This record gives sequence, structure tokens and C-alpha cells, in this order.
Amino acid sequence: MELYTVNTGFFKLDGGAMFGVVPKTLWSRTNQADENNLCTWAMRSLLVVDGNRVVLIDNGIGDKQDAKFFSHYYLHGEDSLEKSLKNLGVGLHQITDNFLTHLHFDHCGGGIRYGSHGQYEATFSRATYWSNPDHWNWATRPNPREKASFLEENILPMEELGQLKFVDLATSSLFPGFDFITVDGHTDKQMLPKLQYKGKTLVFVADLLPSVGHIPIPYVMGYDTRPLLTMDEKAKFLEEAARKEYILFFEHDAVNECCTVKMTEKGVRVDQTFKLDEI
Repeated sequence: MELYTVNTGFFKLDGGAMFGVVPKTLWSRTNQADENNLCTWAMRSLLVVDGNRVVLIDNGIGDKQDAKFFSHYYLHGEDSLEKSLKNLGVGLHQITDNFLTHLHFDHCGGGIRYGSHGQYEATFSRATYWSNPDHWNWATRPNPREKASFLEENILPMEELGQLKFVDLATSSLFPGFDFITVDGHTDKQMLPKLQYKGKTLVFVADLLPSVGHIPIPYVMGYDTRPLLTMDEKAKFLEEAARKEYILFFEHDAVNECCTVKMTEKGVRVDQTFKLDEI
């Protein structure tokens, strides 16, 4: 198995929303805010190459929405999904699978685009798009809290185009070496890929842990639908990650791609940070 970082760009979100009840005096130590209290976040995908499978985990925000929508998120940076894949020598048509941790717009918006005649088409024409039945039902019948994050134009065309499939939640595996964990605090049945890589276990932590700054247990996003459950899920996962020496791969940390964690007298904390290609 080979793994490659795919950077799709940066955006900004309110720091208070990203850290919930934690005071700014604490969260700003790791995530600096601008004059509007906005922090910069990455939209970092992961490319997994295993034999004939070329799997992209998540795909960024895309470009379908109008200027008013994007004005809320201050997209910036030189990276894009297609540019980053091209730099790796991978064409869009070579992606065999797009594994979606969940269907919020900043994780799945890049998977559907406008065609030459304004119709929706799959960005990855030959790929299977993977979700799970529980999360699909949750996203296509959204609650009022998450409705603005589940955009029909990002989600429904996957099914309409015949490219959507569901993973088996009972086996929690896409193929040997590519397993996943499900967590429910942020949104129902979010999937965190768990990959066997160079003799180590790497976990794509998605929105369970948006950044290194979210490792302390109370540091939970205001966006989470069940914050107390998130805290329990984080505690169990981080204790296991420290004990088994997992590598955590961050989707949203603007600075850190990966880290390991360790047990301390204050609980689980960051041990080492590094880039994926340094493993």
C-alpha cells in the first residue's frame, strides 16, 4: 500500500464554532484567529494506492456553489484537488474509489461537478463512491442543525449517476488493509479509515479530531450534534491510539499532517508531529 497527501485548499471557519465551550484564551494557543475570529483550516484528502485500487478519501469543497456561498468560507491557497492529483501523476479518471468519511460539504463537494452543458457529473467518472446506509439516510433527510452542511447537489447525483455503493458496517472494511471506525458524535456514522501502512496503523481522523488542538477531550466543535458522545469517542480512541502507537492523519489541521500521541498526567497529548512522507 502507498499513501499520498492530496491538498485541496484552505478555508476559514469561526474559531469559537470550532472549539465549542473552550475559551479563546486556550484554543488560540494552537489555532490563531484573525481579526474576525476566523481560523484557517486545511481540506486535506488522502490517496491510497493498493494494487489496482486507487482510493481517494474525501475530496474537498468543490466549486459548484455560488459566490455568496463561498464568501462565507474565504477559500485560499494555491492547491486544488485536480492540481494535487496531477502533481502525483494521477488523473481523475484513474480514481477507482472515493471513500467519503461523511457528507458535509467540505468533505464531499469535490466529487460532483458541472459538466460542459451545465449538468451534474461525477468528477471521478470511473469511481465507486462509498458511503454507508445509516449516514446516507441521515444526510438525505437532514435535521435542522445539519441541513446547511448536507447539500443535495453534492450528494444525490452520486446515486442518480449509478456510482454510489454502501460499505458493510458489520465488517467495517473496504478491502484487506483498509478498515474503518465509525463514530457518531459529530454526525451519524462518520467513518474514519484505519490503514495498515509500513508496519504501522494510520487513522484518517476526519472530524473526530479536526486538528492537533482538538486532542484534549473537552475541545469539541460546536458543530457536533452530540458533543458529550464525541468526548467519549475521543477518549476511547485516543487511549487506544496512545497504547497502540497509531499515526493520526489530519484532514483539517492547517499546519500538521500527522502526529502520534502519548499518555501524560493530563491525559493523552501530542507526542510527535510530522508529514506523511516522513513516515
